Amino acid sequence: MEKAGGCPAVGGSYPQKNAEILSSQYGINLFLAGLLLTFAWAVHAVGISKSHLLSYLITLMLIQLLWMLWYLCRSCTQRRLIRDKDTHAGARWLKCGITLFAVITLILDSFKIGYYIDFSNCLSPTEGIFPVTHAVHTILQVYFLWCHAKDVIQSFKTLERFGVIHSVFTNLLLWTNGVLTESKHQLNEHKERLITLGFGNITIVLDDHAPQCNCTTTTLCSIFSQGIYYLYPFNIEYHILASTMLYVLWKNIGRKVEHHQQNKTPFKFHGITVGMIFGLIVLTSTIAIVVVYLIQIGGSKIKSELALTMFYLHAIFVLALMCTAGIVALLIYRLEDRSLDNSKNPARKLDAELLVGTAAGSWLLSWGSILAIICAQAHPKYTWYNLPYSVLVIIEKYIQNLFIIESIHREQEKVNDDIKTLRIVTISRGSTLSLTPLYKEIYNGRAAHDTGEVPCLFRGSICGRENDGAGIAKEETSEDNSSVTHSASDFSFYSRNSVTNNKRRILKNIAAFLFLCNLSLWIPPAFGCRPEYDNGLEEIVFGFEPWIIVVNLAMPFSIFYRMHSAASLFEVNCKT
Repeated sequence: MEKAGGCPAVGGSYPQKNAEILSSQYGINLFLAGLLLTFAWAVHAVGISKSHLLSYLITLMLIQLLWMLWYLCRSCTQRRLIRDKDTHAGARWLKCGITLFAVITLILDSFKIGYYIDFSNCLSPTEGIFPVTHAVHTILQVYFLWCHAKDVIQSFKTLERFGVIHSVFTNLLLWTNGVLTESKHQLNEHKERLITLGFGNITIVLDDHAPQCNCTTTTLCSIFSQGIYYLYPFNIEYHILASTMLYVLWKNIGRKVEHHQQNKTPFKFHGITVGMIFGLIVLTSTIAIVVVYLIQIGGSKIKSELALTMFYLHAIFVLALMCTAGIVALLIYRLEDRSLDNSKNPARKLDAELLVGTAAGSWLLSWGSILAIICAQAHPKYTWYNLPYSVLVIIEKYIQNLFIIESIHREQEKVNDDIKTLRIVTISRGSTLSLTPLYKEIYNGRAAHDTGEVPCLFRGSICGRENDGAGIAKEETSEDNSSVTHSASDFSFYSRNSVTNNKRRILKNIAAFLFLCNLSLWIPPAFGCRPEYDNGLEEIVFGFEPWIIVVNLAMPFSIFYRMHSAASLFEVNCKT
């Protein structure tokens, strides 16, 4: 076990590489064991109950709580030491986002506690212990990420690798558990809707894990049971965000950080009015579409078909706008000559990998829909709208990924020394005088050092008082010559600066628009508006169970893609 301050042994990186490999294998095995336990519960395997799964998750959370407490206590005792920080990791807006999701997760836990109290007669004690443990785990983990997400750990590296990777896969298992629970609820609703669309040949068998006893307070039970499923999307996003932040912390262990000043990039509403207005229009219309969809779908065959048609037309329009905006942004990048930042950055690398990896979920569903439309023998009218929708989903993600990945890799624009201008205007004898020497004179030091005098630029109005009579005439002549010299260069500088500012304004508006559009497209699948379930055509072509398995595997990645894209676009807007 290594401590900070010690001399590195010969070949010291070798055991550290082994520690990285061992810890990653430990995490993968931890995750696979939990995944199989989750799957066994989902398929009602003999001898496996929900209490076994929850006991495993509770144990993992308790181990992580012990490690986080140990880390926090050790950090508190060493708070006077100067630690390396990864300035790119754990951005403030990301911490604010995970805090918001954590607060809603705590509300979800309180609902689960209330649900357990109402059904305590027939529920396992683990179902009451789990939400309490999860609430404590959530509070401490958010505090830990706020304080230490930027840490570059250089002491006890082997132990810390196991602690951090344990935390990563614990959150991934909690995410998996949330996804499965929410998907089972959506699947039950979907099976009931298929009858209204005329697919009577599909056997309806509800997969119900409801308690086998009566609720003590019927009204509260209904509120808790329904409210839990509306809050699950936020719980799912919380755990996947936490796991990504912890993964970056794990990758940074033992890393040598280049010490350089990072420019702060605060978010500003100034200059993005157009993008925000169009984005808010899309967001508002999407919420309205989702509400109407959830009300209409399953009511009758006509209402369900109208709901699907309405969804597809709205999504096609939004995706077409997003494609256009992305293409415009990429064209602007092609016109600019700015180098890319290829320095080592675990957070940025993870962002790019997650964008492409999670987009594969949507691409899988889209290609499945395209193939079903081509191969199906009968085509209800609303299914033809699914074709352009699926094609646009593929194209839009492709374009958006290019835009985001290039944006986060572009070096931030720096002020060029060759175009700096320093101008002081003074008023002397009722006339305005420009006392600005050539920039190269200031830069090379000739304005002050070569002559041994302080230039008029820095003496301000003293020059005006010293130059009387002939001196004033000489100064006015010099001013005329200087104005002629500067006029061409100043005009060229201001022209270039104006073009650059216009490009920046367009890019910021595009990033703001795409940010709100991705939030808009996150809402429908997260809250049960899933035409991949309700369309019915894919289930006829591929079979009910195979297609449902594909949707249940791909949909969580598709949902996460939208939220992750929104987070990345927020960062792009700040950096532009």
